Amino acid sequence: MMMMMMMMMMMVMMMMMMMMMVMMMMMMMMMMMMMMMMIMVMMIRMMMMMMVVVVVAVVTAAKVVIMMNIVKKCI
Repeated sequence: MMMMMMMMMMMVMMMMMMMMMVMMMMMMMMMMMMMMMMIMVMMIRMMMMMMVVVVVAVVTAAKVVIMMNIVKKCI
């Protein structure tokens, strides 16, 4: 009888350990997903900022080119 009880306890402990491991794995996966989402958002923000900077640079360059053409024409 005692042996059976011990075996049952061991089985329950093993099951609990397995459940804990699964929960830990799930938590880790969730954390990783959250991190990936955060990184994606940051990357999108960075891309948007870069796009804005590029647009501004292009506009300024175009303005400078137009001004140079006008100056050349005047000269």
